[in-house]
Formats: sequence, structure tokens, C-alpha cells
Amino acid sequence: MCNLYSHTRPLDAVRSLFDGPFENMAGNLAAQTEIYPDYRAPIVRSLESGVSLSLGRWGMPTPPQYLIGKKTDRGVTNIRNTASPHWRRWLLPEHRCLVPFTTFSEPDIRRTDRGNCWYRPTGDSPAFFAGIGRGGPRCASWRRARRRTISLAF
Repeated sequence: MCNLYSHTRPLDAVRSLFDGPFENMAGNLAAQTEIYPDYRAPIVRSLESGVSLSLGRWGMPTPPQYLIGKKTDRGVTNIRNTASPHWRRWLLPEHRCLVPFTTFSEPDIRRTDRGNCWYRPTGDSPAFFAGIGRGGPRCASWRRARRRTISLAF
């Protein structure tokens, strides 16, 4: 999974895919051509009242066993071991979200300058990553402890 993606679709393109009430908590959705870990980006969540578009910060706290001897937590952006007790609490339906994207990149192993190869879905409809969100009024970002925010991973 990538550590760099973009989202350049207008808000109406995302809104048009969902029936029923749609709450925009993200405000004016500007195009983002480079979204890296720890950047804020749009996410779509299902609420009792309908669908909500908000902003989340990309990254989740690292499992403690991988922080032994480290001074900082760089966080995790891709969760592969869903059987781990560390992730289990965030795998419930209330933490699931969709992350809209236009393109994403992977390291281009054919190049020696460590460049990226960009991928784009076919067609003109918005595409989404499946994500999990760690958020709410009592949840501080794993990197920015003073700010209250939503952290997410794919």
C-alpha cells in the first residue's frame, strides 16, 4: 500500500455517490495533489443520521512492542495484521471509513533514482481506500498530542 496519494475530485463528485443525508464537516474541499502520512485528508463515514465527510490525519499509533528503544513513534499507515490485539479495537464497524483518492503511488523499482510510479483507476468515478478511523472528542492524534483529531490507516 502506498505512502503517497492524491485527491483532486470536487466535493459534489463524492456526495453524488451516496443516497440520503450527507453532512459536510470538511468545508471547502481543496484539491490535494500530494497526501503523505500525517497530512489531513478527507474521509467518509457512515453515521446514524446518514453519511459524513470530514478530515482525518493519516496515521495510527505503532504497537508498543515495535517502539522498544525508540524515541519517537513514527506511526503506522498500513495495517496488515488484523489479528493483532493492538488493532482489534479499531476494526469494529463504527471505526470504518472510506478514503477518497484520485491517484496513488508506489516506489518504481525499475528506476534507480527512487522515483514513484503513479496509478489511476479507470473511468471517471471517485475511488476509495478502505480505512479505519481512530477519532472522537477524546482522541488525540498519535503525533500531535495537543490537537484533537481523527487518525486513520488503510
